[in-house]
Amino acid sequence: MSSVARQGPMTLDSIRFGDKFELERQSRKLYRDGRLLRLERIPTEVLLLLIEKNGQIVTRDEMIQKIWGDGVFFDTDNSINVAIRKVRHALRDDPENPQFIQTVTGYGYRFIATVPFESPDPIAAPAAPILPEPASNVTEITGLAEEEDELSAETLPRRSLFWRVAGLAALAGLMVAALAVYLQSHKTPTAAVPGGRSMLAVLPFDNFTGDAAQEYFSDGLTEEMISQLGNVDPSHIGVIARTSVMHYKHSQESLSQIGKDLGVQYVVEGSVRRDSNRVRITAQLIQVTDQSHVWARQYDRDLNSLLALQTEIAGEVADEIEFSLTGKRPIYAIPQASQSPNTYQAYDSYLKGRYFWNKRTRQGFQQAIEYFQQAIASDPGYARAYAGLADSYTLLRGYSESPEAESMPQARNAALKAIALDDRLAEAHTSLALISETFDFDWETAEKEFRRAIELDPNYATAHEWYAEYLGLQGRFSEALAESDRARRLDPLSLIIAADKGTILYYARQYDAAIAQSRAIKEMDPAFPLAHMALAAYVEKGRFAEALAEIKDSSQESDIWTSAWQAYVYGRAGQRPEAQKALEKVRASYERGKSDADPVLWAYLGIGDREQALVWLEKAYATRSNLLTTLKVNPAFDPLRNDPRFIDLLRQVHLAH
Repeated sequence: MSSVARQGPMTLDSIRFGDKFELERQSRKLYRDGRLLRLERIPTEVLLLLIEKNGQIVTRDEMIQKIWGDGVFFDTDNSINVAIRKVRHALRDDPENPQFIQTVTGYGYRFIATVPFESPDPIAAPAAPILPEPASNVTEITGLAEEEDELSAETLPRRSLFWRVAGLAALAGLMVAALAVYLQSHKTPTAAVPGGRSMLAVLPFDNFTGDAAQEYFSDGLTEEMISQLGNVDPSHIGVIARTSVMHYKHSQESLSQIGKDLGVQYVVEGSVRRDSNRVRITAQLIQVTDQSHVWARQYDRDLNSLLALQTEIAGEVADEIEFSLTGKRPIYAIPQASQSPNTYQAYDSYLKGRYFWNKRTRQGFQQAIEYFQQAIASDPGYARAYAGLADSYTLLRGYSESPEAESMPQARNAALKAIALDDRLAEAHTSLALISETFDFDWETAEKEFRRAIELDPNYATAHEWYAEYLGLQGRFSEALAESDRARRLDPLSLIIAADKGTILYYARQYDAAIAQSRAIKEMDPAFPLAHMALAAYVEKGRFAEALAEIKDSSQESDIWTSAWQAYVYGRAGQRPEAQKALEKVRASYERGKSDADPVLWAYLGIGDREQALVWLEKAYATRSNLLTTLKVNPAFDPLRNDPRFIDLLRQVHLAH
């Protein structure tokens, strides 16, 4: 069972073990084949202690004494479980067939790999107690059965709905309160932070329930934390949006790399486990520059009345943390969630709705609508469920063939209902703005609602993204690009925000910049549907071969827009027979009821048939096509701009000068 030791004994400076690993004692850095591994301080101390006691059983009490010292009041058992798991993950050690760390049931752990000792140097206990470290977002959570304590999902009954819902809403509030106090009293110097704000990312919470079907709960906790922290002090604390942080779910990227990717000074990591009577959530706040754990907390509570006590408990937690940091006991007002539901079933359905909404697929939106409707049925006064319903109907049109006239009125009704119930919901105002823009062509209301949403929640990246698009459609390109950059800072890894910026650059006739933006998106994800948006810019540059290559790269045999784009590019390139052949496919699809007017219009624009293009523009207007919002700025419409019928249409959609 033992590993073969590398050449060279353990020295005062480093320890070599197995055939690949080296642990530097002074720097506490672990290497595998010369490559630095990410292993936090507590797991590293545990590993070093086990190696020092090579072949001997190290009890849990001994670990506590050596690593944390006396007088600790958090759950050290859970911290040991997590530390052992992280060490095993770093060493790729199987607990069922270990090469390095053996569990001695009922006693402790033993390091079983051969380590030649030259000059033993027993580990001294740290001078001050070390805060507990909850699980980070590592890929594997297998092999935990022998290490999990009384909350293990394998030994406890399935969690009830009451505890799932109460734990999420209440404990998110607890952690937000404590983190907010720290962040507000330890702001990063404004000179080092764009906009004078400290930036923070809440990494996806690990699901330690043992049940993959409960991912919506851990994802929901992550989103709740993002939302609540984003509303604490928006002028000083910026919080990265969900889209970007979800890139790091089950990731092993170093915190330094995550900080660089997201442009943040702090990250929050955590995990969640629960049973029918208790919920256990661990969280820690880490400063990226030195990866120091500046704050950590574990919540292990009976949830009988936790929702009712949320404000009181959160205030006490914030008070204690502020006192430990500054010696003062301030009165801290904790931001309250908008319109909390009256039933637990409503909140649970809402979480599931957001889980499927975030998938951004037609099926996902349809499932989200079902769950939001269930939430409303359980609690007709639940404003956030109506906001979710509005979001779903608003975006469904772009992911399906459902007519605008079907989904958009439903979206508007839901958004207005949400605002009537709670005027503070930024999501509802953002949805209403988009509906006013794309369906009602009411640009004045749209701008007012976008501004209201951003005022309510300056950290809501989607509001900045859609407002940037609005500004671009109005031809206000410098404002649009500045707003797009604000969205990007809040959601730096969002492909759709990057794609929208490329579209704004295209409308602004900055074709080279639009092409460069498209290439950057393709490097991130070649399969992203809008990764090939450069083809329109290639056409305007006269680079038709490259435009056709983009179509071939992105096309699907049955995609009607593939034929529409072929007709457009071949037509602009003067290849009339090829363009006519593609147009016939598009017309046939429309006549079979398989598409709306937009692809046919696009094909005629490419061929240069002005009369037919204007006919199909009228058809598009009759169905409130989203394409009409681009009439003012889209280069494809330039050949029609002097036609009185086109000018009249501009007036009808309120885009005339």
